[in-house]
Order: sequence, then structure tokens, then C-alpha cells
Amino acid sequence: MRNIIIVQCMSTGKNYVQDIIDRNCNPIVLEMKPFGDSDDAMDYQEEVKHEYDLIENEFDLIYERDTYEDTLEMVRKYDPLLIVPGTEDGVILATKLANDLNLLCNPIENIDAMTLKNEMQNRLAENNLRSIKGQVIRSLDEAIIYYDSENLKEVVVKPVYSAASVGVRLCSNKQEMIDAVNEVFNLTGVYGNELTELVIQERIKGQEYVVNTVSCNGTHRVTTIWKYNKIKTSEGGNIYDNDEIVYELGIGDSEIVEYAYDVADALGIKYGPVHGEYMVDEKGPVLIEVNCRPHGGNMDARYLDLISGQHETDSSLDSYLNPEKFHLERKKGYHQIAYGCIKEINVPKDLIAKSSPMESIGVNLKSYFKTNISPIETPQKFSKTQDLESSAGTVYLVNEDPHQLQKDVEFLRSIEKRAFQLVLSEDLHDDGNIEEDKISSEIESLINDIKAYGNCLLVTESIFDNLEISQVLVENLDDIKGKFDCVVVNLNRSISNKKDDETVKLLLNIFDLVKKSGLIFIPQTTYDFMPNSRLGAEALLTLLDFKIELPIHKLNRMVIASKG
Repeated sequence: MRNIIIVQCMSTGKNYVQDIIDRNCNPIVLEMKPFGDSDDAMDYQEEVKHEYDLIENEFDLIYERDTYEDTLEMVRKYDPLLIVPGTEDGVILATKLANDLNLLCNPIENIDAMTLKNEMQNRLAENNLRSIKGQVIRSLDEAIIYYDSENLKEVVVKPVYSAASVGVRLCSNKQEMIDAVNEVFNLTGVYGNELTELVIQERIKGQEYVVNTVSCNGTHRVTTIWKYNKIKTSEGGNIYDNDEIVYELGIGDSEIVEYAYDVADALGIKYGPVHGEYMVDEKGPVLIEVNCRPHGGNMDARYLDLISGQHETDSSLDSYLNPEKFHLERKKGYHQIAYGCIKEINVPKDLIAKSSPMESIGVNLKSYFKTNISPIETPQKFSKTQDLESSAGTVYLVNEDPHQLQKDVEFLRSIEKRAFQLVLSEDLHDDGNIEEDKISSEIESLINDIKAYGNCLLVTESIFDNLEISQVLVENLDDIKGKFDCVVVNLNRSISNKKDDETVKLLLNIFDLVKKSGLIFIPQTTYDFMPNSRLGAEALLTLLDFKIELPIHKLNRMVIASKG
């Protein structure tokens, strides 16, 4: 059984492990040394190790040695069939090792153009392709001199070598550029590395696309095309809102693909994947940057298979090991089989979260595939999102119906903006203001007002002896087997001491007791103890396809909804 080595196996690159096993080969992961001894570098190394825990299949693990020569000799003993990068920081070492062992790979002389933001633009200019004007700077003074000499206005500041939008800042004027340069020089890179060089580039405004390709001996084919939707933060960060699959080519899309082929040719790409990011304006496409590894975003192979009937790591291995299949797939053209969207959840401010209800919400979306927002067992600090690394997590959506997919995306956007406690909850609720006598009076009055709606269930914390309707204590909810024309929720103290993720699970179970076309009533004395109060209640009802109804005169401070 031949060995295939994956250098720094993370994110979507983890799919290589199963793909290698499926080809009757043995996967070996080569873990790289930390990028320094800073706390950030050590944290990144722990993140690398955590990624291994997410790989379901067995693999061998080896470690980069102190010198390149020792690493090369160690790898040589495994007689690898291939050496591939699993993520961006593995590209340089994987390419160097493969070249020195005379394996199929990209020429080492192209490595700077493949990995450095400035050099890839220089290579395009040398090949008479559209490129973005820019300059490497090592100090604020150099940045100011370049900005003034080129008569620039809006610019982008970013590290020469990085990923995931870490350290990328969009600047509308000179002062914002100065502030960005000062800030980014004081950051560490995505790998925990020191940032000593930045690139100042003119800013191109337009729609951003991704063209993912794989190459076989210099012939390129497209695997997937994605459209990026990003947001500029008040600090100048460039954060992801969502990535959506381009299901079929529209007007102008073929020009992007042709340009992507030209870029791959100019960079000297011979084998393997290229994740290329392009901006399209009125002049056409222009390269933002390429990454010579699989598309990131922690996308499962099964998720990609549901969207396009293939996944990139497997297609990449075809480009090395199965040229016949590569060319057969290339001739089929571009055909997706479902609509996909990756929704990043962005944190609006620095906060300490005590729970995350998002998992319970996500599974109720009709386009749901998975979320990667982890349960929160102890209070956890989240910083305001400035890049992909600082997002709260990701929701993966796929659906054959594009309208349903868009509806689910819009729902996630709405809770992100208006009911964020349903994503990351900060507080347990204070039960000091519960006036039980007043609540009892209001519930009794409400029940008398809605008797005409049909058979009614009151979900409550204490039984009302004088009410002739079905009642259930919240702790006995599982005893209820039927559904009702009308459900009234009277909960406060019982949910005030729960974490919001537990409260959301409970409420969704209660909502499920309403018949189709039935009604639910949630008084203020209940929704005030729900995450995001009234807005949170309405969001959860919307999630389960309830229709928010008009308020009834003199029945104020009440959420009323009907089951669709």
C-alpha cells in the first residue's frame, strides 16, 4: 500500500484522509512546526491538533523536524506516492518536498507567485493580465510615501502571507490607511506569525467570486464556483456574510472562468487544486489572490457531494492519479445538482456567552446540513468579528429549492441582527420581578377571552383549579401526545433559571403541540424571560413556519401566531 502525505491537514483538506483510504493508499499527516514561540503561535498549533480529533478515519502522524534536510530524509523513507498541502500554510513545505522527491507537483520556482499576495499580482502583470496595483511596505512611512506617490484614495491593507481575511482592512481614505497599517503591524498573522511586511493595494469594488479548479499536467478544470457576500465593519474589516454556490453560469461568468484559467497558466500551475478569489467590476474580473490548496470553510465531503456530485479533494487526487477520469469530468462541463450556501455567524460586539441555542435552531431549517458552533459548557469570550477566524461559527445549508434556501439564509440574517441571543446568549434571566398574583389574573382573563378558538392547552408552572381547560405542568410536557387548536404559554420562573439553549429546546417542543392552522399565545410575562424577549419569541415561531398575527385590541403585550 502506497503512502500519500498531507502537509498540515486542516479544514476542508481533512477530506483527503478518507479519499486516500478509498484509493487503497495510506494517509500520512505531516504536522508542521509552530510559526514561532508566541502565545498566538502556540494557540494555532493547538487548533491544528484539535482538527485531528475531527477526522473520523485512522491516519499516521509524523512531525516536521528541526531542519528541512532532516524532514526531507524522514519523508523520503516513506516513499510517498504524492505530497499534497491540506491547508494554506502547508503549500510551501509540500511543494518543496514534492519537488525534491521528483513527485508530480507544481514547480518550486513558482512558489512565491503561488503564496505571496504581491508576487502573484506581479506575475499577472508580467503576463499582460489584469492585476491590482500595489506595493509591499515595511513601515508606516513607506505606506504613506506609496499612497501619496500613486495618488490613491481607497486601498486595501493586508499581510503579504496570510489567509481567512486575517489582517485585511478596507480603507476609504488616507487616515483610515494610516490607522490600518498601525493596527495590522501590531497583530499576529493567522498562524501566530509576526507580521513584518504588508501590501497596500488599490481597492477594486465589485462582486467577489471564487473559482475552484484542479489541474492535471497544466490542463485546468473547474470544480465549483462560489459567490462571496462580504460586509465592511466599522473598523475596516472585511467579513464574510455568506458564500453561495453559482448553480449555473450567468451573463459574464464564462469570462471569469477564462480569466481564472489564464491566472493558473501565469502562475505555472501544473497539478492539484487552486482556490482563486476574483473581484468583478465594470472592467471585468481581476485576481484578489489564489490559494493553491482546497477551498477552506471546513466543508464536509458529503456536503459538497450533495451540491455538486463531487468534492474537491477527491477531484484533486484524480488530477494526479487518474488523468482519464479528470478529462472525462472536464468534458462534462459545469453542472451542480443542488443549491448551497455557507452562512457565517458574525459577532456584533465583544461578549461573554453562556450558552448557544444555535444548534436547536439550525436543525429546524429546511436547508440545514450542519452547524459548527460548539456547545458552550462554561462562559466563553467572543470578540467582535473582524475576519473569518473571529466569526462565531458557520451554518451549512443545501437545498434543491433555491427559494427555500434563500428564505433560510434570510432567517439567519434576521436573528443575527435582531435576536443574537438565539445565537450566543450572554445572560441568565433575573426572576426578581415576577408578580405571580398579577400573572395568574392575566392568564385567567386570557383563557376566558380565547375559549372560542377551540380545544386549548395551557402550558404552565402551576395548575389553575378554576380553569376548565387542558393544563400541563412544564415538567410533564412529555405526557402530552395530541395537538391543540390553541396553546397558551405561561412560563417565567421555570425558564428564568435555565440556560437559553435549554429554553429554546423547551419552547420549540411546546410550539410543536399546535395543530395546523391553530394558534399560540405568548404573553409578555413569558416572552420577557425568553432570549431577546418578544423578538426572540417571534423568531422561534417563524422558524417553525408560524405566521405572526395582528395584535388583538385590548389584548396587548401578547405574541399571537398561527401554524401554517
